[in-house]
Amino acid sequence: MFVIGLMSGTSVDGVDVAIVNIEGAPPDLQWSLLHFTTIPYEAEIRDFILEVMDPESGTVDRVCELHAKLGQVFAEAVLAGIAEANLRPEDVALIGSHGQTVWHAPEANPSATLQLGEAAYIVERTGIPVVSNFRSRDMAVGGQGAPLVAYVDVLLLTHETRVRAAQNIGGIANVTFLPPRSHRDLEPFAFDTGPGNALIDLAAERATDGAWRYDRDGMLAAAGQVDEEFLNELLAHPYFRRYPPKSTGRETFGREFFDYVWHRARARGLTKVDVVSTLTAFTARSIAHAYRDFLPVFPEEIIVSGGGAYNPVLMDMLRDLLAPARVVASDDVGIPADAKEAVAFAILAYETWHGRPGNLPMATGARRRVILGQVTPASSPHPWTNDERQSSSMITP
Repeated sequence: MFVIGLMSGTSVDGVDVAIVNIEGAPPDLQWSLLHFTTIPYEAEIRDFILEVMDPESGTVDRVCELHAKLGQVFAEAVLAGIAEANLRPEDVALIGSHGQTVWHAPEANPSATLQLGEAAYIVERTGIPVVSNFRSRDMAVGGQGAPLVAYVDVLLLTHETRVRAAQNIGGIANVTFLPPRSHRDLEPFAFDTGPGNALIDLAAERATDGAWRYDRDGMLAAAGQVDEEFLNELLAHPYFRRYPPKSTGRETFGREFFDYVWHRARARGLTKVDVVSTLTAFTARSIAHAYRDFLPVFPEEIIVSGGGAYNPVLMDMLRDLLAPARVVASDDVGIPADAKEAVAFAILAYETWHGRPGNLPMATGARRRVILGQVTPASSPHPWTNDERQSSSMITP
């Protein structure tokens, strides 16, 4: 099957579109990336998303409007990706749409999460069935709903003999601990380590008066100095002391937290680039502390994906802090760093379509494994056979 994975992350920079050829079933699932592109958000849409993420401005009418609007935006991103790959919509069997997280509250009672981007608009515009709303099913069985990519990390990145960690650095950072196949006494698990690029991006935007949306090649961080005393103050945040399973988002490390950091830092006499440098160190140090505090064995190899993999200052900090482990971008093991999460949701959609669970309870804290997501079917026949459709255990109650 050709499956499209759609990802819009906490960095809110655009829609990632991965077209993936998938066949077989775990543990022998085979995949290849046919095409990847990122469709940047227009400024109006990005501002709309950030407005809805803010509890004060994210009123119910605006949430409702954004849900429909993002469905249309995602549909256009799908069609653009298909055209770039020289394919036709009828060549694609399935779409896995993560949606845009605007609120994630795993500690609420009951736990709750909200990803926007109405799947019905994607189906009607493309004619392709969509699996969406992946996180809620895991939360319904006691999980955090994140990080879901851990299941795919285990499938794609487990090594025969090496202890690995798969570290994603998007807006928020998360790690999957991957014991080798030869080691039967350890199990894989995952959790959010804390901030990723979200705070660095906000600092870069503030430092450049809106000219930059992220720290290009880490140039701002490289020009500044880390305030170690202030950094240690930030690392005293209670999130870092909580034991996994745990997950977080912009609710904790977003605009409100950033505004506090910025004003506190400037009052301490930090320059604008010093703030960027200190927040870059905050991400790196929180990752390193998480490894030493919570991983049962220190990894030999750390595979970094997400936008953070392209920040050389952040990567150099990680190499220093995580030595003697080998720190590499996921490109070095065959998965483009910026495409990995979109690839993951293509694979999760494929697993849902075939009636197989896609969560990893050791990562999310769920009571059991469950089939993830909700399926919005296409209204016309699609290019798989009736026999395959009828035999799919997905339709079994």
